[in-house]
Amino acid sequence: MNDTTPAILLTEATASAYVAAAGFRVGPVGRVGVELEYCVRDPRRPSHRPAPAELLGLLAHLGSPLPGGSVVTVEPGGQLELSSSVGACLSDCTNALTADLALVRVVLAEHGLYLDGTGLDMARRPRLVTDHPRYVALAEYHDRSGARGRTVMTNSASIQVCLDAGTDGAEADDWSHFTRRWWLADAIGPVMMAAFANSPHVTRAGRRWVSYRQALRFGTDASRTRAPRRTGDPRQAWARYALAAKVAMVAPAGDDPAAAEPGARWHVPHGLTMRDWLRGHGPRPVTLSDLERHLGTLVPPVRPRGYLELRMLDQQAGDDWVVPAAVVTALLDDPEGAAAAAAATEHLRSPLRRHRDWLGAARDGLADPATAAAALACFTAAQAVLARRRAPLPIRDAVASFADRYVLRGRCPADDAPQAPQRRPRRVGVVSAG
Repeated sequence: MNDTTPAILLTEATASAYVAAAGFRVGPVGRVGVELEYCVRDPRRPSHRPAPAELLGLLAHLGSPLPGGSVVTVEPGGQLELSSSVGACLSDCTNALTADLALVRVVLAEHGLYLDGTGLDMARRPRLVTDHPRYVALAEYHDRSGARGRTVMTNSASIQVCLDAGTDGAEADDWSHFTRRWWLADAIGPVMMAAFANSPHVTRAGRRWVSYRQALRFGTDASRTRAPRRTGDPRQAWARYALAAKVAMVAPAGDDPAAAEPGARWHVPHGLTMRDWLRGHGPRPVTLSDLERHLGTLVPPVRPRGYLELRMLDQQAGDDWVVPAAVVTALLDDPEGAAAAAAATEHLRSPLRRHRDWLGAARDGLADPATAAAALACFTAAQAVLARRRAPLPIRDAVASFADRYVLRGRCPADDAPQAPQRRPRRVGVVSAG
């Protein structure tokens, strides 16, 4: 799309077909991409948030993209995000991203700044550091239901591991087919969330969460944050989910919001789903850019964007972000790893109330014995895959060290926080942010 492209108007049928096809682009598996979000802190000024222009200015001399191919952007609360180039394999991706991240850390340290390796900043009040109308509108949308959405927008940091959607037809084996990969990503998702939970918080009501970042996200708009229903046809399931989700914002000029008057306010609808809009109940006809913008606001734990984007992982301390990237890749891209992960996690899946599984993982982490056992089985399988595939020794060592510190002991990084005492797991059906 460019400034001379005419607006492409959509019907419900064409929009559904587009979402189904665009969500899962089939082809050989093996490529890996990783996105790292970090809250940027200044120890001299604990409440300060560096402005986007300041951060990008400090890093400008490194080039864009960075030498290893990563692209740097700034999130609405000032979080720094590094999006890796797509690696042909795990080691290609992690080697390049490790080098780029090291460069960024050195430059920021020279100016007294550091990247905070936790999933949620609980020290600073939520605040936008941008006046971009997209983020202003999204914050307004979230503010209608409380402070949770704005907190996630401005104070959270995650690791997103991106893998190929999968194969189809004659190319596909049991575990490379896109339907099985979608199923497996959902199956292991709560276990991965629990193992890498790193945003502990005890609410005013006394409820402890190990991934409060994900609890806050689940506590916002359920139509855009919960996992899609499991069906035999993931393309149609994703299309139904996307069209049933509420629309958070409407740009004033359709396919070319930049052409709107400077400072023009974006429309923030009340209860308008994408399906409603396609049926004529919105402020104007739906364009392809409107639909793409809507898809970009959907944040289930696993999001199909042509590839599979696993979004349930909290940011980790130091260089431990390599561990979830390695474990997830090993379990999804290797047939033996996939079979072991499926056997370890399928029995944990609630047949009717799947959302409970995600909530339990965000709340209890590996304090739940069944989840802890599944995590140990998944890590054991991943380590076997990494050894058999001769992954670089630093990656294997990082996974082994993490497993020894946490998984073997039924702990997750959130349990390192001194204010987070162990509690007996208790099942609940709704998120309470206290």
